[in-house]
Amino acid sequence: MSPRDDTDTEWDSTSYDGNHSFVFEYGEDVVDLLEPAPDERILDLGCGTGHLTDQIARSGADVVGLDASGEMLAEARERYPDREFVRADARDFSFEAEFDAVFSNAALHWIPDQDAVLDSVAASLRPGGRFVAELGGVGNVQSIVEAVRAAAGERGYDVDSPWYFPSVGEYATVLESTGFEVRYATLFDRPTELDGGVDGLTSWLEMFGDELFAEVPEAERADVIGAVEDRLRDEYFVDGTWVADYRRLRVVAVRPSEVGLVRETNRR
Repeated sequence: MSPRDDTDTEWDSTSYDGNHSFVFEYGEDVVDLLEPAPDERILDLGCGTGHLTDQIARSGADVVGLDASGEMLAEARERYPDREFVRADARDFSFEAEFDAVFSNAALHWIPDQDAVLDSVAASLRPGGRFVAELGGVGNVQSIVEAVRAAAGERGYDVDSPWYFPSVGEYATVLESTGFEVRYATLFDRPTELDGGVDGLTSWLEMFGDELFAEVPEAERADVIGAVEDRLRDEYFVDGTWVADYRRLRVVAVRPSEVGLVRETNRR
């Protein structure tokens, strides 16, 4: 679940696990959707600190965790020394042996180039293999993004969302154009309590908002965050806890036997 595909990005894995554990805790439901079986070979794409990699492996599956963040992988290897983890870019990876399934939780929305990701996913799957993923869907954290954009804009700074949050139709189209058959896709609201009490939104923005604040000087970020909190407090600060307006997209897709044929057919 380490989000970004940029191998130069630095992550505070301790803060990620300690203050944002909801990321992998919610991912346990996606593991249920995966239904891992003993002796299956499974890739956990964007594995982060390895919690779900380990959970999948406890089913008896042979699991490989892949992530671009060296910091996240160091934590994963320390916590789960018996599991296999590799560092690679989600847009360009390959393995000698094919997988029965590729799993991903809360990672793909950091990567706009989904064609490259899904090409690598398809190439790594055996014919009939499945791709099971959850990512942010259209409208995910929209209130937070709009509040940051407004607060930064008042100070003369532009804000662009760094995330890719597709609709069901958009993502199904991307999957099909890459040669997958979409078997299941759903978009749903999941209001998410942020750890940290009164500081929960600040903590979330500090962990995930670097690119959102790219144009805002470091010296002004605290003031912008304070203005964001003021804009959102009445609706999203509930009983001492910040609640983010998460929307999630879950998909299950299968790689047919003739990936190239399906790709060409869908693109005509």
